[in-house]
Amino acid sequence: MRQLKCLATLVVVIAAGCGPTAAPKNAPEGGAPAKKVIGAAMLTQTHIFFQDLVAAMDKESQAQGLTLQVKYAEFDSRTQNNQIDIFIAQKVDAIIIAPTDSSGVAPVIAEARKQGIPVFTADIAAKNADVICHVASDNFKAGQMVGEYLAKAIGEQGKVAIIDSPSVESAQERVRGFEEVMAKYPNIKIVQNLPGEGQRDKAMRACQDLLQAQPELNGIFGINDDSALGALAAVEAANLQDKIKIVGVDGTPEARQAILAGKALKADAAQFPGQIGKHTIEVVADYLLRGKIPPLKAPVDVALLDQESLKAEQK
Repeated sequence: MRQLKCLATLVVVIAAGCGPTAAPKNAPEGGAPAKKVIGAAMLTQTHIFFQDLVAAMDKESQAQGLTLQVKYAEFDSRTQNNQIDIFIAQKVDAIIIAPTDSSGVAPVIAEARKQGIPVFTADIAAKNADVICHVASDNFKAGQMVGEYLAKAIGEQGKVAIIDSPSVESAQERVRGFEEVMAKYPNIKIVQNLPGEGQRDKAMRACQDLLQAQPELNGIFGINDDSALGALAAVEAANLQDKIKIVGVDGTPEARQAILAGKALKADAAQFPGQIGKHTIEVVADYLLRGKIPPLKAPVDVALLDQESLKAEQK
């Protein structure tokens, strides 16, 4: 009799587990649908810019009820492509990329789209890629803004150089904006464009070579603050801080301090990484959860920082 009771109980348990009301495997307890998962493949976590951007992405993801998984490539395109491949294999619901190589990331984006995964870019655009939306600073305007400042700062004449990161689309946009402004000043000549890859140590070494090759240099445009601060270190080491003026892009605390202190770094086009991160997740959430189709580009404004504006901020 005891065996029959156990058998009856087992039948009831099996029937309950196989009934139509059983929750799907990926659903949390209670049968609620699983959270959408977003994979984020970011350029680096060493820059405060990306730290602030990802912090805002994480906060907004929680507010939107999304799960955010973040990986960092540390400037290595192969690493980043492998990270995106992992996201594809995991069948995440969306992928956000800040590319290490704007052109080289296109094939892996194509594979994600082939698998039905929507792809978004943040801060850095991807070239010739099927991306739902690109959220970033108005980088062309940033280049124009600091270009105009530098032109005036050197008296609308002289020799200037660029510390570049040619594989990154956002840097290319900044350089195009800067070059457009310089073309308006016939007495200003861009004498060199050197790769610093957006990294301070590489930018410093590039600037050391630049100072040897261009002893009459008057100005330097660094495509981000690490480039500008690397150039600043080289200029100060050569004791040329009273001769050469530097401009950059980002508006990091260290760059702001250098500008306020009256160093050779004179101005920055400030970005707002928190706004970029928040808006990126808003766009993804609207697309995944509410079916809203975003514009192909969602620019975030920039602002000029110089010593005068920074002093006014402190009042």
